[in-house]
Amino acid sequence: MNNRITLLLFIGLVFALQSCKPINSYNPYLDQKLPGITPELFAPSIVNTDAIEINTVFNSSFTELFFTRNIDGSFIIHHSELIDGKWTAPQPIQMYSDQDSNSVAIDPSITQDGNTMYFLGINPEDSSNNSYPDIYRSQKRDGKWQIASKVEYPISTEKYAESYPVVVADGSLYFESDRPGGFGKRDIYRAQYLGDGKFDTPVNIGSEVNSENNARSTYVSPDESFLITSNTFSEEKGFSISFKVKNKWQTPTHINLGEPLNKEWAYYCPYMSPDNKYFFFSRRYSNPPESGWKGVSKGEVYWVSLLF
Repeated sequence: MNNRITLLLFIGLVFALQSCKPINSYNPYLDQKLPGITPELFAPSIVNTDAIEINTVFNSSFTELFFTRNIDGSFIIHHSELIDGKWTAPQPIQMYSDQDSNSVAIDPSITQDGNTMYFLGINPEDSSNNSYPDIYRSQKRDGKWQIASKVEYPISTEKYAESYPVVVADGSLYFESDRPGGFGKRDIYRAQYLGDGKFDTPVNIGSEVNSENNARSTYVSPDESFLITSNTFSEEKGFSISFKVKNKWQTPTHINLGEPLNKEWAYYCPYMSPDNKYFFFSRRYSNPPESGWKGVSKGEVYWVSLLF
């Protein structure tokens, strides 16, 4: 079987699994001109600027947008809100009481009610952090996001890195970790939500998705019918999709976005809009390329239509 999948086939498969939500009478995408089936920069001068921007997500009601921007060396989550029919200018969210150039807050994921945010965090105030990324959580109270706290064990650990959290419809959490017992250097795990902010022991989602190629940066549909991973450590740049069949994840298939991707850039942060109409992703450029995040000099957010 061909291990590639075209964008149009990807679109058809997604729509076969997910019903469309009602169409809003307004443009929920910051009033931007809608893209076609060729990827375009999202919201130039608003989200995409001369700074480094990555990982755009919306809340499920399309009333709040989130993305990450690098300011003076610190990765900070920003948000824009729809108020009285107009989108506010993006503003930073203070996640730590003492936010400095060593702090990191990226990769937000929002619960279905819009009141809880999970994200990858490095908080210099946390003496147990040792520079390892952990999963943090912030609550929205009285319309304001609160100072975040680390999601404790068995999600976050002291000796290993946890990253790329994705919260699904029932509150359960997918995330990546380099903890022992995986199939690759960093595997994707799922932790069942138990209520009251607690999670069950994380379970590795299996060798079909996790491998030595290191599946990185993941989107999981709210109903957990499919997931999309970035091919960060694969020779074939871009993304792959895996479907869940009889409660088991299938071998991922590469998504062909319709044009060659620049091999000098890293592609990651896959995301489907809440109405399933647009696919978002980010890309970054590091100099030299092997320097990763330490040498990143450019980051951009793209989107592409899933309508045809």
